[in-house]
Amino acid sequence: MHFRLLFSVIRLRSFAILVILLAAAGCEEVEQFVDSRRPDTPHEAYLQGLHDAGLAGTALSQAWIHQAAEAVRNPRQVELPFQEEGFIAPEAPDAVGYRFSLRRGQTLTIRLYVQGDGQGRVFLDLLRVPEDGRDPPRPVEADTLPDGLLYEPFRDGEFLVRVQPELLTGGQYSLILTLDPALDFPVAGHSVQAIQSLWGAPRDGGRRSHEGVDIFARRGTPVLASVEGVVRRANVTTLGGKVVWLRDEKRNRSLYYAHLDSQAVVRGQRVQVGDTLGFVGNTGNAITTPPHLHFGIYYRGEGAVNPAPYLRPPPGRLVEVNVDREFFGQWVRVRTDGIYLRDGPSRRAPVSTELTQHTPARVLGASSDWYRVALPDGRQGYVAARLTETLSELEPLVAEVDLPVQAAPDPRAARAEILPAGEAAAVVGRFAGFLHVRAPSGRLAWVPEPAVVLTDAEQD
Repeated sequence: MHFRLLFSVIRLRSFAILVILLAAAGCEEVEQFVDSRRPDTPHEAYLQGLHDAGLAGTALSQAWIHQAAEAVRNPRQVELPFQEEGFIAPEAPDAVGYRFSLRRGQTLTIRLYVQGDGQGRVFLDLLRVPEDGRDPPRPVEADTLPDGLLYEPFRDGEFLVRVQPELLTGGQYSLILTLDPALDFPVAGHSVQAIQSLWGAPRDGGRRSHEGVDIFARRGTPVLASVEGVVRRANVTTLGGKVVWLRDEKRNRSLYYAHLDSQAVVRGQRVQVGDTLGFVGNTGNAITTPPHLHFGIYYRGEGAVNPAPYLRPPPGRLVEVNVDREFFGQWVRVRTDGIYLRDGPSRRAPVSTELTQHTPARVLGASSDWYRVALPDGRQGYVAARLTETLSELEPLVAEVDLPVQAAPDPRAARAEILPAGEAAAVVGRFAGFLHVRAPSGRLAWVPEPAVVLTDAEQD
């Protein structure tokens, strides 16, 4: 799509309609154009505020900016519905991203509950992953809820959610992502089980196909508005009999209700979700069939689309978190060799790396019975909670000489303290050639693996 065409279309009655039309067409170039003219998100405004205050160059702000970008570059891959409880330490800028697929016809509800000091904000961002991997993910507009966001995609795609608090803000949070059909069911007291004639079925000896679904119900059953909108037509036609056309202006589509026994609305009437539009019948060319509602969806510039995904509840169920939350923010270690760190909380998720026995990991959150953890080198992923254990002492380490104790398992890491010659520290884990120790001060720190570890027998 070229910008010459874009600017000619802008002359339509509203820019919002243009956005809806072109987003439905999947025009990446136009989405970039729209993105360049949208208002800043709260996250973007906060970042600009750091720049305006001259704080963006500080080490703490730079860490915050890096974590925000990293959450987008390397999000956790999850399947919806999804629930995770997490922990973000106020003193350590952090962010987490979750990536998932959405289909047109679904509505995504994002709920975020935060337990903390209440002094700072926690930013919740929904972004679309572009089809061209060279383009950055872009924020999408969603309806704001008291505790989150509500979004219906205009086309199938990959999306991600980012959670990040302001600087020096943290605490425990619960994130819940659920899917629902985009439309309320149009026949009172019925569900998708009442759909007996599907989209695309041949009609008139194959000369045309079925542009909708047929929902069978007893004559006189109320037919309901599936969206808020305006009745554009309530008339009688040869094909549909008594029909109602309901205009959904927000999403630039019309809902078509046909074969009604009678209508309960008039042209120009504004209705709310659940209002009665008419009653099930078999008027029009359905006179020889049992009473049913023919239900169709039409997008301007696109035509008819299959209504079934808009009415059918998405598969899957929400699994509650089932782990010991006392370990949030704490260090644990894996029990045995051969335990996988995965990209998502599932045995189907890709393996990021294989862990060795006693590898330490800091618990950042949990989904179902999986911990989301960070390894000592910063890599994150999921490990089954049952395959972890507390940091009990493995063996004592006694320093033969004054031994530097480091803040991280890296030769370049800062010195945390000194373990004096003759004093002991408890070894609680191993990682990348370093021992994870609990120093006499109680601090968890690191010493290089070649240090002398004495057994109880050798000490005697």
